[in-house]
Amino acid sequence: MSAGPERSCGACSLCCVVLRVDELAKLGGEPCRNLRAGGGCGIHERRPSICRAYHCLWLGGGLEDADRPDRLGAVLDVVALGETHRLEIREAEPGACDRSPRLRAIAERYRASMPVRISDVAAPLDPDAPFRVLLPDGEEQRVRGERVTVWRDGRQVSERRLPWLERQVRRLALAWRRRRLARRRAAA
Repeated sequence: MSAGPERSCGACSLCCVVLRVDELAKLGGEPCRNLRAGGGCGIHERRPSICRAYHCLWLGGGLEDADRPDRLGAVLDVVALGETHRLEIREAEPGACDRSPRLRAIAERYRASMPVRISDVAAPLDPDAPFRVLLPDGEEQRVRGERVTVWRDGRQVSERRLPWLERQVRRLALAWRRRRLARRRAAA
């Protein structure tokens, strides 16, 4: 793998579509209004600090040269969750990970040492939008709304509802995000 400082985004601007940028009232899954037709940022010199600081896993040197996000069809990041970490795979299109042998191989490699969360950006404000979590022990959790289905060796082994507190926190966070984005869009 190449060292991060040697890499530049080049023709890739997938993060400008996949990721959420609250400062720009931009949802994940929608192209940034500052994204140029041929790629690149139209406000590069004055872009928000979150955009300036962001480096995907590929740009940081954590993936092979050929694994640039626009080629994989997903933006990958290692995210800190307190003292633990997980690999986030944000698919540009639903099912990208299932269709890509390379994305599956990357997920399996990281899964050996940390959870891997796979989601798409088709409906960023849908509280029932599905996502998957691959755990190191071979378990897969498929989450849709408040339901969690656990799979092992290709078979469903259990299904449960998220605990009450988690359900309430999810609802509050989503309502807060919607309100915040609505205010930013109204001000823009």
